[in-house]
Amino acid sequence: MSLHKTLEVKNLKKHFKMGKGKSLKAVDGVSFDLYKGETLGLVGESGCGKSTTGRTIMNLYEKTSGEVLFEGKSVHERTPKEQFLLKRQMQMIFQDPYASLNPRSTVAEIILEPMEIHDLFTSNKERMERVYELLEEVGLNRDHANRYPHEFSGGQRQRIGIARALALDPEIIIADEPISALDVSVQAQVVNLLERLQEEKGLTYLFIAHDLSMVQHISDRIGVMYLGHLVELTSSDQLYDTPLHPYTQALLSAIPIPDPDIEDEREQVIIEGEIPSPIDPPSGCVFRTRCPFAMDVCSEKAPAWQEAAEGHQVACHLYDDKVVDPSERKKEERANESDYSLIP
Repeated sequence: MSLHKTLEVKNLKKHFKMGKGKSLKAVDGVSFDLYKGETLGLVGESGCGKSTTGRTIMNLYEKTSGEVLFEGKSVHERTPKEQFLLKRQMQMIFQDPYASLNPRSTVAEIILEPMEIHDLFTSNKERMERVYELLEEVGLNRDHANRYPHEFSGGQRQRIGIARALALDPEIIIADEPISALDVSVQAQVVNLLERLQEEKGLTYLFIAHDLSMVQHISDRIGVMYLGHLVELTSSDQLYDTPLHPYTQALLSAIPIPDPDIEDEREQVIIEGEIPSPIDPPSGCVFRTRCPFAMDVCSEKAPAWQEAAEGHQVACHLYDDKVVDPSERKKEERANESDYSLIP
């Protein structure tokens, strides 16, 4: 992974007007960087704003405020011509592989369309050769080119969506829950395909999902979202080994482990209550109404986005003015487990 920042998201907000002076705060101040060649996973419960974040970055939704910079230049403040050219560098894979494909178009027409719009290649013959190449790259073949989307399985349709996203040879692909609508047996195939394409083409991914085990497999770093806010961001290994935010701890403790001995012994963090409305979020920390460690300060002010450990950022008052050493934290956890084992 390169240390070159290809995408910078700074305090991005997307609020939807609801009438009567109210607005739904789908994304409310999200900041992160995306480095060339990496996969950044973005996870959270349904409705947390992760898909809206991806669509706003792509300028499919007009931002409310904040900045998105691609190669140092604003994504949203470009001229129409610059916006048009930017689409060749940033593409998106959508969640539903059937709804995102035109049922009246053949596979060839679906993949050809972006190349025709951007006037790539000098002849239709060259474009069709590129279509056949793309189909083979995603595990299909030229015989599939003249078929329609309804003739394919869900996994095959998602491969067609990936081929379309690759048609313009982009640098960044925003994958919006690309496997959530697929059978479990097919999900791993699609993820392996994305990893292979990344290695071959040097692609950069923003991988949006709610399947934490799959995100760990594909991601270099992971950001956790809750109610429109980014609450934690660190490397994939560090997030799973030493999650800092109580919400992250609860999400990870809910992942089933296919070993009854480990499953029975591990401590689960239980979140009670319902997710608050993004139209009227809680004051201070938006997670405080469900947090088992909530303090008075949590209702008074929002927690600062801070580096609580090296390369490990979190927004939580538990870590105010405190630097966490992950190795010491693990020792402390093991000591606590030993103490509990002595209780009759």
